[in-house]
Amino acid sequence: MPDFDAALAPAKPLAVIGDVHGRADLLTLMLKQLEQDAPDHQIVLVGDYLDRGEDSRAVLEKLYARSDLICLKGNHEAMCLEFMKDPERHGPRWLRNGGLQTLASFGVGGLGQGNDPARLVAARDALAAALGAETLAWLQDLPLSWRSGNVAVVHAGADPELPLSLQQEQALLWGHPDFERVSRQDGVWLVHGHTIVDQVKRQKGRIAVDTGAYASGRLSAALIGAEDLRIVEARS
Repeated sequence: MPDFDAALAPAKPLAVIGDVHGRADLLTLMLKQLEQDAPDHQIVLVGDYLDRGEDSRAVLEKLYARSDLICLKGNHEAMCLEFMKDPERHGPRWLRNGGLQTLASFGVGGLGQGNDPARLVAARDALAAALGAETLAWLQDLPLSWRSGNVAVVHAGADPELPLSLQQEQALLWGHPDFERVSRQDGVWLVHGHTIVDQVKRQKGRIAVDTGAYASGRLSAALIGAEDLRIVEARS
């Protein structure tokens, strides 16, 4: 199978921001930087706004207020929404993966390891009230992918053998075993987060933008134009 060799060709310039994970401070810095450095770029975020960092509430409030941004759904938003539907079944996994920090940012406490069902339901109800119906609906309606020209943005990856229109939600939110092993043959670049890299990485039709903001203190964005890739970082 030949290597991927298509040139970057978005229909318009893009700025794709990696996983924020509760770092409202870095998101604020990044958006201000992009206003100066890339005012003509469409800003797209790859998902995972919640969990792990300490200020998920402020991140959601900022993103919800910005209708000019394209915000995709990540696996952490999906886990939170599963918790909202069935806290007893899905709560433990979400809490282990950063949900406790998200709940704390909304003023919901009293949870730890081995929570009984009543506490999980109470936490769900308190989070629903704090989020509000409009923000919850916004989270539920976040798209799984977005495309401009031959550049597509997803959260985690995709099946390289299938067109984007036929991708399974599982692959887009959690990745696919062949994503980093097999090059796409349709000439479409995939920009993604989910997997932490030391710096924005471009390789064989893939551009990875998650630099682990919650732990590294570095939120990265890829500025993508015709045959052009630049990197912007916001640092704490």
